[in-house]
Amino acid sequence: MGKLTVLALRAVIAALLTGSLYLQVVMVYANAVKLDEGLAAGNSPYAVISIVLLGLLTFQVILICIWRLVTMVKRGTVFSHAAFRYVDIVIGAILAAAVLAAALVIILASSGDGDTPGMFLIMGGIVVAILGAALLVLVLRMLLAQAVARDARAAHLEAELDEVI
Repeated sequence: MGKLTVLALRAVIAALLTGSLYLQVVMVYANAVKLDEGLAAGNSPYAVISIVLLGLLTFQVILICIWRLVTMVKRGTVFSHAAFRYVDIVIGAILAAAVLAAALVIILASSGDGDTPGMFLIMGGIVVAILGAALLVLVLRMLLAQAVARDARAAHLEAELDEVI
């Protein structure tokens, strides 16, 4: 991976982290004023805000893990067992995001805020898409495992060949 590619990816990750942190701060501040009004109207704003904040946290965890994996790619150490830790964290964060999205659908359905069936279909589709992303990362993890195994096998064969020569 070239230096320019790593630099561009890190700039994108930094911008996304900054934006998500800004959203968390702004959401908490902007909605703290409206919480009393929402509770009086029978809504459940605490739960919705908590779910959205936790969803942003899962996004941030994924970005940090990708940053670490990019660092490993830059150093040439991505084909090691240390990379599995970050990939597993990404899979867990994506699954947590799917659970949070499903909880958001349930809360909105029970509060009566979204009476439109189309909204629940769209949100259900989003939950399925998030689960699909987790499956995609799982497949990529399996490919990483194969690459690590082949790299180890190649190193072993190279060592045997060096002994013969």
